[in-house]
Amino acid sequence: MPPVLVIALGAFGAAALVKVLSRESRRVNAELDARRRAEQAGTLDSRATLRRDPATGDYRPTDS
Repeated sequence: MPPVLVIALGAFGAAALVKVLSRESRRVNAELDARRRAEQAGTLDSRATLRRDPATGDYRPTDS
């Protein structure tokens, strides 16, 4: 019986990992799509560089 339990827990963990990766992929693609739309509309400078935000550790485009 224990091997069945290990397999079940492994399947549950794999499903949870797929769900988390899927959500993160959608979030990143939404950010990229928004940036592409802004560049096409001309409201965003395409020469913008990324700077690290010291508070969060995330990289964000500069305003310059």
